[in-house]
Amino acid sequence: MEERVQKILARSGCGSRRECELLISQGRVKVNGKVVKLGDKADAQTDQITLDDRPIKIQTSFTYIALYKPRGILSAAQSPEGRKTVRDLVEIPTRLYPVGRLDIDSEGLILMTNDGDLTNRITHPRYGHEKEYRVLVAKKPDEEQINAWKRGIILGDGYKTQPAEVKIESLFGKGAWLRITLKEGRKRQIRETGSMLGLPVVRIIRVRIGNIYLGLLKPGQWRYLTQAEIDSLRQIKSEPKKTSLTKIQRKRGAV
Repeated sequence: MEERVQKILARSGCGSRRECELLISQGRVKVNGKVVKLGDKADAQTDQITLDDRPIKIQTSFTYIALYKPRGILSAAQSPEGRKTVRDLVEIPTRLYPVGRLDIDSEGLILMTNDGDLTNRITHPRYGHEKEYRVLVAKKPDEEQINAWKRGIILGDGYKTQPAEVKIESLFGKGAWLRITLKEGRKRQIRETGSMLGLPVVRIIRVRIGNIYLGLLKPGQWRYLTQAEIDSLRQIKSEPKKTSLTKIQRKRGAV
């Protein structure tokens, strides 16, 4: 059966769907000796598919792992600078990639797998996987700050954050632990939002991705996902695309 080449690459553990699309755009992928372009299809069973002129290995089984990433560890499969990565913490021979990255100063739940299709489903915004965090801020927030965080704010680059669930979990010295649930994951979004609201972020612990919980894992520990957890990640359907106001106006003849 023919499928888009990037989907076959992702299923073969060559990276996420978007990473595989980049490989194709760079001209590094061939089908039966011919360089392919985005959108081209192939049959994984009958066509010869190569990456950098080496045949890809079609995956028949996948590995799914939940890991507690400690602070100071890179959320990457490898580091050109030789720094320690999450891959170094999972001592099994299977080739794995991190899903749902955390910045080096943050900690908590991160998923690792060689299933590119599931990686795409978890990371693509249209699927709306919730990500829940415990966040320690240096000051006790007031109602106005909490409500602003809930509504969404405009970040330094002009991006307006989506509405979020935010509540005070407990007070801690002069600060407080917050419980924050997002459906997006822009780089350093929580830290920048806290800074702009006058709530410096001291610590971030991700405790949930979709229906997968950090649970009793300690920093550096990991476990295999259960079949029920894997199925729950696959079952979430993509959210419908939102039609912009401009498009609606055009349909009504307003502009």
